[in-house]
Amino acid sequence: MKLDVRGEICPFPVVKAVEAMKKALPDEVIEVVTDHAPSLETIPTQAARLGFTAKIDEMGTAEWKITLARAK
Repeated sequence: MKLDVRGEICPFPVVKAVEAMKKALPDEVIEVVTDHAPSLETIPTQAARLGFTAKIDEMGTAEWKITLARAK
């Protein structure tokens, strides 16, 4: 599942990511694309609480991809 939250500010990126994690199938990977730096802390924190791992990759100047997957 891909989730593009570029242009959105807190709390919307984390709210949308949490909704996606709650709906995700057991082996589904969620890719969140954001340009809001605070999301680099809020999304991984919520992911851990929901049993997901979070990997952050920089895609360009002030743009990141956060890959969320269920912890094994």
